Amino acid sequence: MPQNNAMWSAQAHMPTVLAGSQTVIVKGDGAYIVTADGQRLLDAAGGLWYANVGHGREEIAEAAAAQLRTLETWHIFGRYANQPALDLANKIATLAPFEDAKVIFTSGGSDSVDMALKLARRHWQLQGQPEKLTVVSRNDSYHGLHAYGTSVAGLSFNRDGFGPGTLIPETLLIDQWDIEAAERTIRAHGGEKIAALITEPVMGVGGVVPPPAGYFERIKELAKEFGFLIIADEVVTAFGRLGTWTASERFNLEPDMITFAKGITSGYLPLGGVIVAPSVSRQFYEGADAPILHQGLTYSGHATVAAVGLKNLEIIEREGLLAHVRDLEPILAEELEGLRSHPGVKAVRHIGLMGGVDLADDVAGLAVVAELERHGVHLRNLPNNILQISPPFIITENELRLIVGSIRAALDTVLAS
Repeated sequence: MPQNNAMWSAQAHMPTVLAGSQTVIVKGDGAYIVTADGQRLLDAAGGLWYANVGHGREEIAEAAAAQLRTLETWHIFGRYANQPALDLANKIATLAPFEDAKVIFTSGGSDSVDMALKLARRHWQLQGQPEKLTVVSRNDSYHGLHAYGTSVAGLSFNRDGFGPGTLIPETLLIDQWDIEAAERTIRAHGGEKIAALITEPVMGVGGVVPPPAGYFERIKELAKEFGFLIIADEVVTAFGRLGTWTASERFNLEPDMITFAKGITSGYLPLGGVIVAPSVSRQFYEGADAPILHQGLTYSGHATVAAVGLKNLEIIEREGLLAHVRDLEPILAEELEGLRSHPGVKAVRHIGLMGGVDLADDVAGLAVVAELERHGVHLRNLPNNILQISPPFIITENELRLIVGSIRAALDTVLAS
């Protein structure tokens, strides 16, 4: 690696990176990526959960180029708009799990979480209940790394070193598995002070954790009892990861807001947003004295990014990729269940086209990842020593079996060394 590498890598121990561990990806092709030294790897992680339609889609590049030649962008502040942003918002609204959805665009997932949590507090201010400030989230949850997301996340290492407590103080963590324990925490805190509960329908960075049976049903009952909003953080799951347009639809979560990002463009350009239900949006849309939501980012609703988002959704629909995900779900489940008895594995979890493999305490996840690359498969090792499986939707059944077979072979090698 060149010594003049000025880039400060994300979530990285930089002395290790500078010592020569950096891998540079130079090309993507379908479900595969290629490194600078020419190695071709099956992208079993989908990048950072985003490569839903796969890499190197020529028609997405053409859609971006055509828009750039016409109008690179125009902002959406005040009375101004651009047509791709309008079209994409209208399209997203048709895919929402509730009627009369409104769409706020942001630049990415962390922006979207901050926007949703600010809007939750603004909502209760307008409702004459300013005491409702607390944001509830689940242990081991991940909600991005802006101020709100860092504060509410259940992964403490992302908060360490930024001062005592949390950046936003009015937060509350509840148990991610035991709904009775979660309910006790909410009642002890004072449920009437809660503005919103934000939850990943399926935890991503926390280890690919689907909700326990009955968990969200009880959460909805508590939300009704205490009058707090439900925000579904679907930055990972929205636009097909579970074989439905939203995970909220699959779990009948009935949220007041849905945050999204990664899958809306399959990572081709950065885009995020919040889908808002009438329970929150109506007050901003009705009457001459309707309040203004003071939000907006320079690149929210960026015309070229929106054009890419529209083309990405068109591909998902045209190629029947949601149905393909549903077809692959039982295959991934079968393959991962076969790993459960491996001595290098503590647990496995799976839903949709998502899988998590908890490695045994004496197995180094980074060593497994390195060995997997020698087998031609790229995976990520999540915090708490968990392998993340979230391949592009275009992956084949044989490639899916190859991923899990390679995990088994890599574990055998690491355990034998």
